[in-house]
Parts: sequence; C-alpha cells; structure tokens
Amino acid sequence: MTPRFGMRTCSIRGANRSLAVAAPTGFFGAARVGKRRARQKGSALLAVLWVSAALAAIGFSLASTVRSETDRASTAVDGLRAYYLASGAIYRATYELLWSVNNPGKRLIPRGSTQVDYAFPTGNVRVELLPEQGKLDVNATPPEELYRLGVALGLDPERAREIALAIVDWRGPPTAGGFDEYYGSFTPSFRARHASFEEIEELLLVKGVTPDIYYGTYVSNPEGGGTGLLARQGLVDCLSVYGSRGAVDANTAVPAVLAAIGLPPDVASALVARRRIEPFTGGTLADFLRAYGVASPRLRLEGNSIVTMRATAGLRLPDGKLSDLRRTVAAQVKYMPSGPYDAPIHILRWYDAAWSF
Repeated sequence: MTPRFGMRTCSIRGANRSLAVAAPTGFFGAARVGKRRARQKGSALLAVLWVSAALAAIGFSLASTVRSETDRASTAVDGLRAYYLASGAIYRATYELLWSVNNPGKRLIPRGSTQVDYAFPTGNVRVELLPEQGKLDVNATPPEELYRLGVALGLDPERAREIALAIVDWRGPPTAGGFDEYYGSFTPSFRARHASFEEIEELLLVKGVTPDIYYGTYVSNPEGGGTGLLARQGLVDCLSVYGSRGAVDANTAVPAVLAAIGLPPDVASALVARRRIEPFTGGTLADFLRAYGVASPRLRLEGNSIVTMRATAGLRLPDGKLSDLRRTVAAQVKYMPSGPYDAPIHILRWYDAAWSF
C-alpha cells in the first residue's frame, strides 16, 4: 500500500504478510494541536494581565487611603497643638492684664490695647482683648437702638425691625400679638422665654435671627468691583448679657454699635480709623470728639470687669514659616474686685472653637 501524504505507515507482520496502516497524524494534526496550545497560552496571559491590573488598582487605592489618613492624622495633631498654643496665650494675657492693672507703672499690656501678639518657639498667637463694655446689653437696649444696630449690620429695614421687636418680646412679658404662635409652629415647639437672656446664644432662637446674622459673615466688597470680600460682624459682636447699659468702650465697640448709639457715620468711620493707629486715652478721645463737634455721653474708655480673650494661633513649621492652619479659642474672663474671693480671676465661659475675622 502506498501511503498518502500526511499519513504514517506501520507494518504488522504475521503469517508472512505485512499490512500498511495509515495513522491520522502528521503536519496538519500538529498544527491543530499547536493552535490549541497557543490559545491556552493567550488566555493564561490575559488572565495574568487582568489580575495584575486588579492588584495594581487595589494597591493604588490602599496607598491613596493610607496617604489620606496620614494627612488627616497630621492635621488633627497640628490642630491640637495650635489649640493648646492658643489656650496658653489666653492664660498668659489674662494674668499679664491683671498685673498691668495692679502695677500701673510696670504694665506688660499698654493701657487701651485691643490686642497683644506673642511669638513662641512653636508658633505665633494674637490675643484680642474685647471688653464686654464695648457691646450693648441685650436685656436693656431699647428697640430703636436694636433697629439701628440691625440696619448697620446690613439688614433690610423690615428684617431689622422684626428682629428688634422679637428680641424685646423674648425678654419681656407675654403680650397680645407676640411671637409665641410663630415659635409654636416648630417641631418640637417652644415659647419665647419672656424673661432676661441668660446666654447670648439664645438669640439663635429669636425670630428672624440666622447663623449668618448672629455670627457674622463675609460679603462682596462693592469698592473692589465685587471681587473681594469684606467681613461683616454679627449680633454676637454687638450684644452681650454683660454689655453696657450706657456708654460703650470707644476702643473696641464695632462700627455697628457706634451707629446704634447714634454716632454720625462720618464720625464713626473717623473714630475707627483713628484707633487703628493708636488706642484712645482719656485726653485724646475728648480732643477727637471736640474736633468733630460731637459731645457723646455714650462713649467711654474701658470699664466693666469682664473681658473676652480671643486667641488665634498659627504653628511654626520646621523651615521657620507659619503654617496655614489656624485655631481660635476664646474665654470670657471676670476680674474680681478686692475682697474675700477664692481667686482674682474667674473664667465664666470657655469656647474651644471661636469665630474670628
């Protein structure tokens, strides 16, 4: 038998005979086997690539998560360091002010100062000294002054009038046509206190008062073409349960308070500009008012034994520059008069997170 091309022959010998048998192997069979093996290798390679891509994605996600958590932990640690730096500055300013009052010839804080700066090895701190005498008494300020205050804070006249009447209603006895029906519409409902404010934060419950109005906010600067921002104070900077029922401190009263007590706008602007250069003293304040032809019995210097210390701290980086992170802490401090008191200083309120412009 003549074998065909591509067939293998084999001989079977037996009984003096031989037989050629063709086997279905050869060139084409080997090609088919090779193709199957190539497909198997390609599938394995593709699987390896997919697994590698998945592992790379997992590794990238894990690295990103670790980096984010590391940055978050670092920021938290820096925030805590800044908190204690600001707290320490408040205690230092508190006792330096006490020393300055008791030792007028050796003052550590000059008379009339509204802020003091401290440079520590770990960072810088600015402490603002804000006497409550620079604010109005929320429990005694008449409605017309509350109205002028709201307008000076940038509220429209109708909103300012509503808030003024709501404050008077909150601190006064119940009257017909009050705001209790409005407060009763909330869930849970409540009524106006109809008694003196015990904490200034109660203003957040008064009709018409929003967080922006209470804390203050930033508004567009009309003189900068709307591209810049201006800080606008809030009610918390103007009213206090320990505020003044008469004259306010000329060195620390914000412009809105000056407008509320009836100071003309041009005089108020000039007064603020003048005190930025140097704090007023008794003689310079009298000269200033005389020059503008104003005899205001509503202005005075210092007074009141309660001062809010507001400290803003910035950490120092290893290269000596200050970090962008800032932390503000505040304390309401009462200086006790001479007498049988356990300490000359009492901290009435402590604010772990304060707002500062």
